[in-house]
Amino acid sequence: MSEGRPEPLRLGTVAPNFKADTTAGPIDFHEFIGDKWVVLFSHPEDYTPVCTTELGAFAKLEPEFTKRGVKLIGLSANTIESHGGWIKDINEISGSNLRFPIIGDKERKVALMYDMIDHQDATNVDQKGIAFTIRSVFVIDPKKTIRTILSYPASTGRNTAEVLRIVDSLQTGDKHKVTTPINWVPGDDVIVHPSIKGAEAEKMFPKMQVVKPYLRFTPLPKEETSAAV
Repeated sequence: MSEGRPEPLRLGTVAPNFKADTTAGPIDFHEFIGDKWVVLFSHPEDYTPVCTTELGAFAKLEPEFTKRGVKLIGLSANTIESHGGWIKDINEISGSNLRFPIIGDKERKVALMYDMIDHQDATNVDQKGIAFTIRSVFVIDPKKTIRTILSYPASTGRNTAEVLRIVDSLQTGDKHKVTTPINWVPGDDVIVHPSIKGAEAEKMFPKMQVVKPYLRFTPLPKEETSAAV
């Protein structure tokens, strides 16, 4: 590992703390998290087309995250002053009302701390040749633990519904000791966690269907998931 480069972040890592200026004022990141879940997501630059569509979509979906006890916070490699003008464009284009804070990371300090830098795409740089942030997503729980890391290339916009689905999977899994299968959405059957064995599993999940000893489905109505808000 190159000198001065932070240790890579992995699932289960405590999210590094930092202080930063945002469009909602200065923050201490761990204080910002508090006892909530947080989705931290980065953007290459202000006034870029894909980022503009993304922030508008996140702004529109923010009430659904809020119902689930999730805070949104964006990051872009520009100044707070630049962010302010850009937010006006975002709201105008998308018909949104963007309320969540956007971190000003002109010096790429947070981007480097969270390894939000593209190693290969030589086009994803500013006028000075400094690498822009890529489209990273970090889902962080109230214990400040990183639960999900997503990285998209600069050319590809994210799927806000998928980010919300991940939150529902994590929160529902934590509450009910289940995991979620491929393409799961709230209301679909879930999988009984492998750590729950025999009689305990049968008692906890009386409607459990054993497909294989290692694959046990059980119904879980949407009303019992984190989407029931």
